[in-house]
Amino acid sequence: MTDVTDGQLMERLRSGDRDAFGCLVDRHKDALVNALTRMTGSRDRAQDLAQETFLRLYRGATGYLEQGRFQAYLYRIAVNLLRGEERRKRRWRVLTPALTAATNGHVHNGHHPNGHRPVAPAEAALLRGEVQQRVSAALAQVPMRFRVPLVLHAIEGWPYEEIARALATREGTVKSRISRGRRRLQEILTPEFGRPA
Repeated sequence: MTDVTDGQLMERLRSGDRDAFGCLVDRHKDALVNALTRMTGSRDRAQDLAQETFLRLYRGATGYLEQGRFQAYLYRIAVNLLRGEERRKRRWRVLTPALTAATNGHVHNGHHPNGHRPVAPAEAALLRGEVQQRVSAALAQVPMRFRVPLVLHAIEGWPYEEIARALATREGTVKSRISRGRRRLQEILTPEFGRPA
């Protein structure tokens, strides 16, 4: 079905064609998982979110209106799921100390001692991997509203207009959030590398 558009596949899906759904998954899953991995810092979490995204797509196929923007529609589902998950995690972070104190009589702060990591070998590939891990960890600390457009633009190569569609916001807002996301990422990484990142 390589010559069939996403919109045509969605039309077939609305008619109950499961093969059309499988084709949509095959066509978009790798890019979606890669983008979500960069947004979350975890491939396992990204795969779970992508699976849930496609499940929501399948269940909501009858409500899809073809406007030639399937990818933006798919990513909007994924980003909304990610935002919902982040909100739930924030609520649990607030509740957990109180719940732990109530059950154990003390507050567990969730911090673990960080010993010095062994020095990585000098091979270029390993050093690149180390830098990528640090950047991914720093990216995970950037607030979601800045992280999502930053990943879509700087890493996935999406144009501002497409990001604005996917996030249901204005291009000017997207540009501002990307700029703020870059500044925040630089603030986090500069102490890591000892110079402006």
